[in-house]
Amino acid sequence: MPTTAPSADLLALDRQVCFALVTAARDVVALYREVLAPLGLTHPQYLVMLALWEESPQSVRSLGRRLSLEPATLSPLLRRLESAGLLERKRNPDDERALAVALTASGTALRTKALAVPPTIIDRLGIDLSELERMRDTLLEVGRAARAGLSSARVA
Repeated sequence: MPTTAPSADLLALDRQVCFALVTAARDVVALYREVLAPLGLTHPQYLVMLALWEESPQSVRSLGRRLSLEPATLSPLLRRLESAGLLERKRNPDDERALAVALTASGTALRTKALAVPPTIIDRLGIDLSELERMRDTLLEVGRAARAGLSSARVA
């Protein structure tokens, strides 16, 4: 006798939060890739620049925390941005172990061109800004919940 699948299969691919997040992230990053290409930036480089446009200079450590990136991932990004003339890395004179990252004049000037990125992305997505902000806030909440779940699992 054949078994019937439950109407709400918990293992259905389309019901998985992880699948929805990963496919949406891949598609949105691809959209950014097209928009960022004329600026000469990859998506990860754009994120670094966003953080530096908010605060420059800042330590590599604080930049890594802000972007949730490990030093092994952040260092090559900084090296490429430095080679492109957008930032410079210098030892902190107060602490030779600390490396400070600062925008160059070219890196600061690129911000003006980058101002077109958010409205272009919003337009290409075709989703109302208030809805995008609600989704962003929900995703931030999902991230916090996931980190809390990881922390509690490690303690157990």
